[in-house]
Amino acid sequence: MSQQPTDSISRRDEQKLRAGRLGALAVAFFVISAAAPLTAMAGGAPFGMLLGNGAGVPFNYLIVTVLMLVFAVGYVAMARHHTSAGAFYSYVARALGGHAGGMAAWIALLGYNTMQIGLFGLWGVASSGFLAVAFGWNVPWWVTAFIALAVIAVLGYRQIDLSLKVLGILVACEFLIVAIFDVMVLIKGGASGTAGLEASSFTFDTLLHGGPSMAQGLLFAAASFIGFEATTIYSEEAKDPARTVPRATYIAVMTIGLFYTVTSWLMINAHGDPAHLRDYLVSKDLGGDPTNFLFTISVPYMGELLGVKVMLFLFASSLFAALLAFHNAVARYAYALGREGLVPEVLGHTHKKHLSPHMGSASQSVLAAIVVAVFAIRGMDPATTLFTWLTQLGTLAITYLMALSTIAVIVFFRRNPGLEPNPWRSLIAPALATIGLTLLAIYSTQRFSFLIGSEDSPLGWLLPSLIPVAAIIGAVSADFLKRREPSLFDQMGRSRALQLHEPGLDD
Repeated sequence: MSQQPTDSISRRDEQKLRAGRLGALAVAFFVISAAAPLTAMAGGAPFGMLLGNGAGVPFNYLIVTVLMLVFAVGYVAMARHHTSAGAFYSYVARALGGHAGGMAAWIALLGYNTMQIGLFGLWGVASSGFLAVAFGWNVPWWVTAFIALAVIAVLGYRQIDLSLKVLGILVACEFLIVAIFDVMVLIKGGASGTAGLEASSFTFDTLLHGGPSMAQGLLFAAASFIGFEATTIYSEEAKDPARTVPRATYIAVMTIGLFYTVTSWLMINAHGDPAHLRDYLVSKDLGGDPTNFLFTISVPYMGELLGVKVMLFLFASSLFAALLAFHNAVARYAYALGREGLVPEVLGHTHKKHLSPHMGSASQSVLAAIVVAVFAIRGMDPATTLFTWLTQLGTLAITYLMALSTIAVIVFFRRNPGLEPNPWRSLIAPALATIGLTLLAIYSTQRFSFLIGSEDSPLGWLLPSLIPVAAIIGAVSADFLKRREPSLFDQMGRSRALQLHEPGLDD
């Protein structure tokens, strides 16, 4: 009987991911894919302009990019000393204890599952819309949703290389089409090519007074960075985590931040009338749908084929890339937590051949299928319910998780002062990030009913209440683990040194 705890740990540790496969650019691809550049510019940015501070949106992206870079300072400093597919959960568990780690684990599961499943709603609308425009086919949104779900289930089941190849193609294409738009606006000028470019979006007057809520605009900008954690989620599969994770983090943040800042600024210039931007976003010219904004303003610069049909296809493919990236993140979280005893152990198993977290992947696919089926059977609008409700909840949950992880970074280095003597990395930057992310999370909670477009609905408080519920479940599961297997509880979130090295995917 005395050998049982050791045997349990050894048995769980036998389940390994395919190590040494991913370089910095490969890991960064997963983060950028989750951010879905074309989706952010065609979907997130116009809503940020409409509901936030109008032409001040580019400044919002710049501010949030700086906040994420400050967050990254402490985040990557700890990543140099800690490797785990549990990512933020493992940071919190090692620094703040097992019960806090359990809370972080279940908040992460809630956040990433709702983000991934919610995206199926917008994917269904976008893919069905493309089929209608390109081929005249009237396909229900849930049909394309289930097709995507099946393809993602197969990719998630296989080894990570296949997912990376698919994401690489999709992300490259969506970056290319938006980059073409950017270059054409820079060459031709603003207002459909009839005027010069102007920089009023980056003035404090526009930032503060461009619309009803600067803070609301900041929330939409912050949502574009959800998936940031993927750089550490894939750390056990990285070629050299101590170097790969920091490089991938900075590559991803700088790429996303600069690309979104410049593109949103050029979108406003292409429209050419910042003072009436918000009115235009709900006008008949766009059919009352702000997501048509980028496609409409692209036509004078790129023509109808590239500006509408090709870009609409890539909009759908951008959503598919985000779905796949979030699916992989959820699968690895489930694997890490199953390995450590916070969820059923079977979820911590890896495939004998592919070394993929196939059980975590399968469980996420089943959950997504059930939720999509419920919304489809009830005839609920996929964009205003499935997409809006779940992705906003996911954004809120991950924001709280990021704030909690910055506290963990501070505590970790206070307990291990010799690991990082630079106070900027170990204390100052994490403290600033904690303040910024906490304020953002609290404000988001207060404005949640507005975020989901149901100001008088009880969902405004019911959905955010799922976050403390998840935290309680996580704490209880950790306490149960402590009573059942105290040795396993003591090792929650521990760093996982790579033991399997194979030729990796080159940067």
